[in-house]
Amino acid sequence: MLDMRPNCEICDRDLPANSQIARICSLECTFCSDCHDTICPNCGGDLQIRPTRAGDMLKKYPASTKRVNAS
Repeated sequence: MLDMRPNCEICDRDLPANSQIARICSLECTFCSDCHDTICPNCGGDLQIRPTRAGDMLKKYPASTKRVNAS
């Protein structure tokens, strides 16, 4: 199950579980589409649009609250 990190690792922008601008790589590095859109600057992997999680599934499996920053 995806960690669903709550923020962009570069600009610290909030990325809620239903965000359409969240991007994620296979190592779960997370960015907003303004900072990085195709290649992960951490690992070089492909960034994809992060799937959303909502409703009962979000209640059962809440998104992470641990903020990650690339600094």
